[in-house]
Amino acid sequence: MALNPRRKGLFSGLAALVRLKLIVPLLRSKKPPEFTAKGALVGMAWAMTPLVGIQMYLVFMTWLGTRRFFKWDFSLPVAIAFTWVTNVLTVPPFYYAFYVTGKAMTGTFAERTTYAKFTGLLQEALHEGGIAEAIKASLEIMIKDWGVSMMIGSIPWIIVGGALAYYFVLQFARKREQIRQKRLEKKAQAEQKAIKATGQETV
Repeated sequence: MALNPRRKGLFSGLAALVRLKLIVPLLRSKKPPEFTAKGALVGMAWAMTPLVGIQMYLVFMTWLGTRRFFKWDFSLPVAIAFTWVTNVLTVPPFYYAFYVTGKAMTGTFAERTTYAKFTGLLQEALHEGGIAEAIKASLEIMIKDWGVSMMIGSIPWIIVGGALAYYFVLQFARKREQIRQKRLEKKAQAEQKAIKATGQETV
């Protein structure tokens, strides 16, 4: 069944966003695989929190804090990139998943509200501009009757999401590093052969 033009455009836009915000920063990273993977862990962990609009600021504060007090560093660009996992298109389903998970964890699953009630406030929060407005929007969400459930429910998502991001990015970065090293070795071998060939010709 063919997708209608509107839905096709939506998926194309999402694919372009994923490439721009996630894939490109990974490809541009020149640091060791572990350094890049730690950035993915931190970014994904903050992305899996119901803190609308301020995840990037929290990543930056985490980066400053861990470097200053724990001597633990990670890729800031990659971490910021991974906060885009929860973007304009994915926030509503992710946040509702946090809420439902929290309700299940607290034994109040039967009292859950509908998905539709989330969309109004979330869409309003997503269109706020500036950090002050973003913080205000986040607080408005948290003080709602489902805010506590979202915070509790996000905990397993933070743990699992962060761990998976670290693992897969580490594998990706290591594989990419191996490919890069092989290319460098082939280039060095080709240069050595060229030098030997030149030397033989001069003799």
